[in-house]
Amino acid sequence: MRYAVLGTGIVGRTIAAKLVSLGHEVVIGTRDPAATLARTDPDAMGNPPFAAWHVDHSDVPLQTLDEAAAIGETVVNTTAGVATLDALTAAGGANLAGKVLIDVANPLDFSEGMPPRLDPVNTDSLGEQVQRAFPEAKVVKTLNTMSCFIMVEPGRVAGAHNVFVGGEDAGAKKQVAEMLVSFGWPESAVIDLGGIETSRGTEMLLPLWLRLMGSLGHTDFNFHIQGAR
Repeated sequence: MRYAVLGTGIVGRTIAAKLVSLGHEVVIGTRDPAATLARTDPDAMGNPPFAAWHVDHSDVPLQTLDEAAAIGETVVNTTAGVATLDALTAAGGANLAGKVLIDVANPLDFSEGMPPRLDPVNTDSLGEQVQRAFPEAKVVKTLNTMSCFIMVEPGRVAGAHNVFVGGEDAGAKKQVAEMLVSFGWPESAVIDLGGIETSRGTEMLLPLWLRLMGSLGHTDFNFHIQGAR
């Protein structure tokens, strides 16, 4: 499978590296590859710049958003939620049409400081906005309720815990569930919530997730739905 991972932050890098380790072809998309590679400062969370990561992952090409989306058979959106619609527009609707679009982003708005607020929230969601904006894409919301390290290594959390999927296309959700199993998630841990409107619920878990991170002092935790099976 050829994957296009849109976004060069820690989430995109972590998912891209996992996909490569599983034998997939991966390309990463960004607005301006030259500018991305020229950055030398850590990001706001203290993660090293993309160029430092790319030294150890030179087998993952860095392309513009539209070039990457055209190459990928499946597209993974890991861009910041506030920039997602603009980034996907730059990727090109024609390049997304007919493809599974895995949306990992959350609509966190940091404009008023911490903690961030959600926008949209309650009566709409980023997942729904993406599906409306790109009706020919098969949008599946998943992996947005945990740290990126748990996304690709669920064993970091002891015991049973869950990952959610939501979307309108059953075949797309089946493909994404198979990807999750390849990441190490037991089939029984994957919960299909229903349509893309279920993104409202999973995105609204983020304020709780952020409070838990502050209380626990780390991100190696996840949600477990007792009695899920």
